[in-house]
Amino acid sequence: MAEGAFAPGHLGELTQHVPFEMVDAVLTETGKTQVRVRDLPSRVVVYLLLAGCLFNDRGYGQVWHRMVAGLHGLAVAAPTAAALTQARVRLGAAPLKALFDLVRGPAATSTRGWVCWRGLLVTAIDGTTLSVPDTATNLAVFTKKASGNTGSYPHLRLLAVVCCGTRTVIDAVFGPSGIGETSYAPALLTRALRAGMIVLADRGFATNDIITAITSTGADLLIRCKTNRKLPTLHRLADGSYLSHWMGTPVRVIEAEITIATRDGRRTGSYRLVTTLLDPHTYPAFDLVTLYHQRWEIETAYLELKSTILGGHILRARTPEGITQEVYALLTTYQILRQAITDATDTRPGTDPDRASFTITLNAARDQLVQAAGIIADTVTDLVGHIGRLVLANLLPKRRTRLSPRAVKRATSRYPAKGLNINRTTYKATITINITALTPPPPP
Repeated sequence: MAEGAFAPGHLGELTQHVPFEMVDAVLTETGKTQVRVRDLPSRVVVYLLLAGCLFNDRGYGQVWHRMVAGLHGLAVAAPTAAALTQARVRLGAAPLKALFDLVRGPAATSTRGWVCWRGLLVTAIDGTTLSVPDTATNLAVFTKKASGNTGSYPHLRLLAVVCCGTRTVIDAVFGPSGIGETSYAPALLTRALRAGMIVLADRGFATNDIITAITSTGADLLIRCKTNRKLPTLHRLADGSYLSHWMGTPVRVIEAEITIATRDGRRTGSYRLVTTLLDPHTYPAFDLVTLYHQRWEIETAYLELKSTILGGHILRARTPEGITQEVYALLTTYQILRQAITDATDTRPGTDPDRASFTITLNAARDQLVQAAGIIADTVTDLVGHIGRLVLANLLPKRRTRLSPRAVKRATSRYPAKGLNINRTTYKATITINITALTPPPPP
């Protein structure tokens, strides 16, 4: 561990993913290195914010007690709650943003499973909202939802591009929820994408500006669009898809019916997908429909972020600047947890990262922080570590085809939601995909 006043600044074993040198570099870059070393140096405050994300249900005073619990025999500071608040305000959000920029991106891993598909890195874009404290300063920036169980709190909108195979965050943007996802998306996509990537998105992102932003980066797209969107049939292909154009951009359209059958009945829905992958031999229509299902990995990433890390709680900061600082700390903490998972599963060939339990990873990281263990790497490189060994010893079974209702389960409340009678049964399911090959229109 570090010496003197810097000793409390650590994340246990996760410190190896955000080492002292990295934190010092972002502090120097943003001009936030302390002038004089006191009880709360800037580096320690950065780790305090990250540790606060591991223990989101605890105040920063209790988080501090966990950071120093394993520092036996060392004289450590005992700052007051006011001192911790002043230190966070003094640090600001810039160092946390710079730190997130260093750790974000697809984790280094082999190209198996859905990490890469036919040579393309599979990514997805989607948005969510986070609740913030209902203070006057927050209300000046963030707005409240009109309805819902958390409607009494202001919200911010978070939009991210996630690597589907590892659920790591490639890039993210956030701000007032009054601004829609499609307004945040073009700038985010321009930053996050490059040639050799394919981005999956739902119908809300099928707009001219977003498709232009994606194609300008050299990346490919696979987006579901509305059935009433007029896309002319230029040439019908052998796999049932057809070539068309979207405001001058050459695209390929795939229309399919997907049937889900369970012992409770059958349900069929129509999908209309648009892609810039025009070759039906290299990218068959059936395989693209199957690939599109991986878009749900970003929904699972948001579940891990909001339900597992945050536990359904609102954010803590009572000012917009503090909210910005906290969200970047949250994204950074989530990212290094996913990196720890990928490092572990990559040592066991044939193990997909989605079989790792995020809950076990989070709890193992908490234990290592309290024990102040594994802070500095040994002379022998160990990509697995204590966290990874627990992950590999408790792998989830291979994913089965199951169907669960898309319903909010508020585990933090002892009381059922009013007026709702939801069937929460999970069923084994069989999925059938049928490519709809429509008769081409007569020639003009």
